[in-house]
Amino acid sequence: MIDLRVLPKVSLTDEAVRIFVSGLEPNQLVTLRASLVDEKGFLYISSAFYRGDAAGEVDLEKAAASGGDYRGVLPMGLLWALSSEKPFHRLMKRDVIGSPFRITVEVFDSVQFEPSPSITPLTSQTIERWYAAPGVQRIAIREGRVRGGLFLPPGDGPFPGVIDMFGGAGGLMEFRSGLLASRGFATLALAYFAYDDLPDTLTEVDLEYFEEAADLLLKHPKTEASLLRTRERSGHHH
Repeated sequence: MIDLRVLPKVSLTDEAVRIFVSGLEPNQLVTLRASLVDEKGFLYISSAFYRGDAAGEVDLEKAAASGGDYRGVLPMGLLWALSSEKPFHRLMKRDVIGSPFRITVEVFDSVQFEPSPSITPLTSQTIERWYAAPGVQRIAIREGRVRGGLFLPPGDGPFPGVIDMFGGAGGLMEFRSGLLASRGFATLALAYFAYDDLPDTLTEVDLEYFEEAADLLLKHPKTEASLLRTRERSGHHH
């Protein structure tokens, strides 16, 4: 019986995953393939070739890939090598709170260069990779001019505050904010163009907009700065 273990079955995207195959023939050559379908329906695939050891096992923490999308000992190689079948698509999570990426890992006999519906995997496992831990809360922000999403860790706080911005892509990117909130930071994912009623293009940057966003985060009751200010007003100093 060929056994594939991909653990943990449910994890945050920034946590390590262990991939372990047993029950192979000694020195059997296999292809490991990972795949996921993103929210727009695009398929992302990676694969690498491994040889079973004398006990018929492949442990990605120790075994070196001999080819495919990478070579050498890369325990998480299958996950970071995922690339779109269609060129120029970047893997990006939009719905951070509501759903995970589901990644399927399959083991095939010998070397398989291209996916083919006629070739059945020896075994497979599907895992969930989340961008927000259970209990992380997302609040849509439309206050004054500020547009974005505020991610709060579970619990009463207060939490250190972070403003999370991306460069020239525009829109609202929240996947990093969900992970930061999962690690205990009150995180404001801040849009500054090409989102909601903000300007379509980044022609000029109004720095007061970012000041307004910082003030909003500072005033929030679950951030440490608001606690500090309350204490200062009541005569308690840190």
